[in-house]
Amino acid sequence: MEMEKILAALRRHGPEMVAFRHDLHMHPETCYEEHRTAAKVLEKLNEWGIEATTGIAGTGIVAVIRGSRPGNRAIGLRADMDALNMVESNTFAHRSTYPNKMHGCGHDGHTTMLLGAARYLKNNPDFAGTVNCFFQPAEEGGAGGLRMIEEGLFQRFPCDSVYSLHNKPGIPVGKFVTRSGPQLACADSWTVTFQGTGGHGGAPEKSTDTTIPLAQFILGIQTIIARNVPALESAVLSIGTVHGGLSFNVMPSEIVVTGTTRCHKPEIRDLLEKRLTEIAQGAAAMSHCTVVIDYQRGYPPLINTRAETDKAIAAAAAVVGIENVDGDNPPINAADDFAYMLRERPGCNVMMGNGDGPQWKNNHMPGYDFNDEAIPFGSAYWISIVNEELNQPA
Repeated sequence: MEMEKILAALRRHGPEMVAFRHDLHMHPETCYEEHRTAAKVLEKLNEWGIEATTGIAGTGIVAVIRGSRPGNRAIGLRADMDALNMVESNTFAHRSTYPNKMHGCGHDGHTTMLLGAARYLKNNPDFAGTVNCFFQPAEEGGAGGLRMIEEGLFQRFPCDSVYSLHNKPGIPVGKFVTRSGPQLACADSWTVTFQGTGGHGGAPEKSTDTTIPLAQFILGIQTIIARNVPALESAVLSIGTVHGGLSFNVMPSEIVVTGTTRCHKPEIRDLLEKRLTEIAQGAAAMSHCTVVIDYQRGYPPLINTRAETDKAIAAAAAVVGIENVDGDNPPINAADDFAYMLRERPGCNVMMGNGDGPQWKNNHMPGYDFNDEAIPFGSAYWISIVNEELNQPA
């Protein structure tokens, strides 16, 4: 496979794909509302003669491209389509035209890159097997990937392995990073409600004071990371809100505290939930209060499999050279619902450079924008992973 020719072919369509990406950026749609986005994707797939199935997880689309050579293997390539509920601060021409909605994580770029790869593969089907392109809704908190699975994704579109590609601000365009094993964290949330009688601030002996278990709880959970999580493992526990009371001289009868936990291994996740629950219950009991604990498990840790990570590294290296691929990049505490697909099939999530300038400090920032220069590299990576999976000797 001659990558320079592939990149040249992709760049010939560069202006069209940039215009497509800008159109998506101007019309951001959030969780399960990606009707216009899905229609635009379907319009391109139909234009290029690519078989597509719609309505999976509401607005999701699966495009199927079959190779010209016989082969029984099939792979899944996933791109997310949804935007975020946030206000964009950019002033360029393709800024969001929808109030309080913005493509602040680059899913407009992800969708565009997979579309570009799909067109190339349709026109150059010299591979043995089937490529399923998943255009997924609701990654930003809606678990669209899980819903696609629950609606029979892998039964309707069998896959031997699955892959995802996400942009990463802070590193130059043309560089890729990934790792085998845990790469992204789980994203759990919890609500702890302490309940007592409340009472007059001048007569605390006549009441049960919920501020005491609150204080014990806030200090106590800080010991979980320091004294329960093994020193060589990583975890984060953060408090987000504390609500209680209306008056300076009335002890509140109820205080509600919320927060999040993040970690990279299932057993650490179990430990965090167990210890947080125990500390909340103990703090309440010490002060003769009661407590209600609502621990919600969000996205699971994203865990890449070794063999597929090796293929992803080789695929990226074929595009940009092995010197521009970091195959042992440290895990981070962001989360992604591609983790659900990786629980069903082996695979790998790769992150690619979105630029290291000041305008690309991080995702989810009001001044963020996907870097159009990355589009051909992302599409080429997808084509390269197809070559690794469906063109290599058994």
